[in-house]
Amino acid sequence: MAENKVIYFDNNATTRIAPEVFEAMTPYLTEYYGNPSSIHHFGGQVMEKVDEAKASLAALLGADPANVIFTSCGTESDNAAIFSALLNCPKRKKIVVSKVEHPAVLSLAKELERRGCKVSQIPVDSNGVLDMNAARELIDDETAIVSVMWANNETGNIQDVELLAEIAHKNGALFHTDAVQAVGKIPINLKNSAIDMLSLSGHKLHGPKGIGALYVKRGVRFRPYIIGGHQENGRRAGTENVASIIGLGKAAELALNNIEKENTFVASLRDKLEKTILETIPRVRVNGDIAHRLPNTTNISFEYIEGESILMLLDMFGICASSGSACTTGSLEPSHVLRAMGIPYTCAHGAIRFSFSRYNTMEEVDFVLEKLPPVIARLREISPYWEENK
Repeated sequence: MAENKVIYFDNNATTRIAPEVFEAMTPYLTEYYGNPSSIHHFGGQVMEKVDEAKASLAALLGADPANVIFTSCGTESDNAAIFSALLNCPKRKKIVVSKVEHPAVLSLAKELERRGCKVSQIPVDSNGVLDMNAARELIDDETAIVSVMWANNETGNIQDVELLAEIAHKNGALFHTDAVQAVGKIPINLKNSAIDMLSLSGHKLHGPKGIGALYVKRGVRFRPYIIGGHQENGRRAGTENVASIIGLGKAAELALNNIEKENTFVASLRDKLEKTILETIPRVRVNGDIAHRLPNTTNISFEYIEGESILMLLDMFGICASSGSACTTGSLEPSHVLRAMGIPYTCAHGAIRFSFSRYNTMEEVDFVLEKLPPVIARLREISPYWEENK
């Protein structure tokens, strides 16, 4: 393999746009540029395509298209869900989240706490699994909404969101899940689900950046987060981002057709990389719940070295990975997810996330397995902590 080729194993940060998605979007950036809210045919034909995209996305979710609202991203969807719950339940001032949420939820929770809301965080065990007994204690009749991610962006852990939704409902609270990492990677069927609201983002499933969606279950009252025009039946104002909506619809269609590939071929890429690393490099550990995680994600700690140093040396070979969430890259602090799991400091600093897609190959895995062991050995040679603890 040519060493100037980019090996992209950072698909939880973002994904490449599928060629079919780009092809579907292009006419709506150039030829069919009408406003879908216009009453003339030129705009009306665009709205027909927007509706088709919504139907494709709803099919991926196992939902009714009427329950899907297009947004700008997963973060907006998360914010919209939580604010709506608080506005609809003004007597309830409590939000329950987990300690391992994405900053899109945790940062909002901190801001709402400054505004007078009460925030409780559900802890996790050493594998990153939510403590359901603690959840039952924290979710009470003061809770407006429980917001817990379906699959963790750093470890790939899949949480029991249906059980959490049931616990929330027993206390009269709504349940929202940030499913940004889950959608398109594992089967989802919201038809008979207890989930009230669900967030997703296009650029995590080979769609464009700048487009997301929020599912709102039929019967759940929703207050708009962005107010203005009548778009999305009055639930999200602003002229529709037509080309990106059509791109998300096409990405959803492709994702539905490739769910089996995600859970077989993509999982085999992850498993080969992970197994070989464990066999060939000493003092490493896999972080997370191995039995219940996304098929494309592995989080591996290399003891007594810095993750950022590993990434910089891998980047010299064109290998792209991550030390955690792309939204917190650059921080010198260990991942808040790994800290919540109680991962030892000497491991947390050396954690690398490899996340795969259906566009990756076994040849690329072999290339990484060729280059990674010498990188780790080189860094450990200059690490005083390794010399003291090997």
